[in-house]
Amino acid sequence: MPPVFRFAPSPNGLLHLGHAYSALLNFERARETGGRLLLRIEDIDMTRCRPEYEAAIYEDLAWLGISWETPARRQSEHLADYRAALDKLSALGLVYPAFESRAEIAKLVAAREVNGPWPRDPDGAPLYPGEAKSLSAGERKRLVESGAPYALRLDMAAACRRVARLTWGELGEGPAGEHGTVAAQPEAWGDVILARKETPTSYHLSVVVDDALQGVSEVVRGRDLFHATAVHRLLQVLLGLPEPVYRHHVLICDETGRKLSKSSRATGLRELRAAGVTPGGIRQLVGLGQVSLGVSQRLP
Repeated sequence: MPPVFRFAPSPNGLLHLGHAYSALLNFERARETGGRLLLRIEDIDMTRCRPEYEAAIYEDLAWLGISWETPARRQSEHLADYRAALDKLSALGLVYPAFESRAEIAKLVAAREVNGPWPRDPDGAPLYPGEAKSLSAGERKRLVESGAPYALRLDMAAACRRVARLTWGELGEGPAGEHGTVAAQPEAWGDVILARKETPTSYHLSVVVDDALQGVSEVVRGRDLFHATAVHRLLQVLLGLPEPVYRHHVLICDETGRKLSKSSRATGLRELRAAGVTPGGIRQLVGLGQVSLGVSQRLP
């Protein structure tokens, strides 16, 4: 079977040089290996994702010379797939509703940090500090039926007790030079959110479901998602999904060393294109073909 790759942008803004680098790497890997390249539109955030941004993704990728199999998978059209996975985890007793707002969670963290630093996940966000797991089934039911907003969280401790030692195969390089067989530590993320009242999925849940359903065999993505792979490996094992190999690439950063964002107009593909930069010029700007996946890249 030929290897399967995917580029999976969110249509919540215009693409920039960082997106171009990741898309081109996936495209080149597919060509080098005789594999297939898929395009996935990760549009589960109904408040920020817009049709005009999705249309711009297609246009910008085509301008770069990237081709992919059609049709693209749009996550908003497959919510039932994520609901089925969530139901499976719920049946294992690994999911619970938490009702605190973001502001309430911030207050809980502040209160706990009176006695010292509260633990944080690899992205720097505080671990969930609430007591929702201790609520009775009746109280949870009452709160849900009252219409209170909630997030469905993974009981990380219970989930980790169900699996043996987790690892993944890394073809790229992690932030600390990790390569080869990497030990996964999902417990570092605490009780991650799997869905919310208004959306039956989250990034963590949908990405593993999509990769499995689409037969993705090699995940080529930015190093900022390196540590999140631990959560994805845990969910893959719990749900009985196949394990792809991973290739985390360096991030394209601005002159200050910060990761590019969609608000960075100076590095947006539309702005660069309007300024006369060619697709070949984009390749030069990101250093494609001049550096390996493990070398840091910064715009001049």
